[in-house]
Amino acid sequence: MLIDTGLLALGLALLFGGGDALVRGAVSLAARLRVPPLLVGLTIVGFGTSMPEMLVSLQAAMAGLPDIAVGNAVGSNTANILLILGLTMLVAAMPTRIDGLGRDLAAMLASAVALAVVAWTGTLSAPVGIAFVAVLAGYLGYCAKTGRSTPCDTAATPCPMPVWKALALVGGGLAALVFGADCLIDGATRIARTFGLSEAVIGLTVVAVGTSLPELATSVTAAFRRQPEIAIGNVVGSNIFNILAILGVTATLAPVPIANRIATFDIPVMLVASLALAALLLAIPGRVPRLAGLPFLAAYGWYCATLLA
Repeated sequence: MLIDTGLLALGLALLFGGGDALVRGAVSLAARLRVPPLLVGLTIVGFGTSMPEMLVSLQAAMAGLPDIAVGNAVGSNTANILLILGLTMLVAAMPTRIDGLGRDLAAMLASAVALAVVAWTGTLSAPVGIAFVAVLAGYLGYCAKTGRSTPCDTAATPCPMPVWKALALVGGGLAALVFGADCLIDGATRIARTFGLSEAVIGLTVVAVGTSLPELATSVTAAFRRQPEIAIGNVVGSNIFNILAILGVTATLAPVPIANRIATFDIPVMLVASLALAALLLAIPGRVPRLAGLPFLAAYGWYCATLLA
């Protein structure tokens, strides 16, 4: 237990140190390349912080643990919205008038709906996985094309650091996040197993939250640094990546059966959370008030309580 506690402490330190370095590098990179912070959050930050989910789901699928592979991605998406953005909203009010936000929210919703439809078949097959990856590639190409043509306000970073230094911070931050998440997941999973939790519950809670900690550290750091666009792009991009890339690549390499419980409960919860986030950001003019984070956190508490009941 002492070793597990040490792993948890080391993981947390690396997560928040890496999150700070990643945000600083990403903000400067956005200014240097003259692209909107939302696009950097959506791609470099959002996809980069999803690498722990990618590694865990691939390893779980290859080890014959499909509930952890699917539960990790689905649970991470739910945690990203309800837990991570819920906490982030308490730190700083989220802006709603951001160029490209509607496009990216639509992509997040479309990917969630696609997964919900496929889940009813009971299996993520190789053709579906290939289709997911192809759609993601097309979406990224479209984002890159439209993002470079969108005006970008670099006033928040009047003296951006050199590109090499920004890239070094981004790379070092991502490495610290991945290693920190791995340390924390190892300790937390061992503790969870001593309490007799099932693989599906471990995948949907301990592993999902653990692999989402890079997103948490990055989003909260971005909020404290008054870069909410990075925080929003991080969560939205990570959710798109979790479905289209992580489950897509995993299914391409090895078809993944989807448990009935995940198809009928956990994926619908993820879909409702995605709809709630989109409605909140698109319906409220200006900024979402901080207290809006409380219902999200309460909903996540209910979700975890239901899983553990």
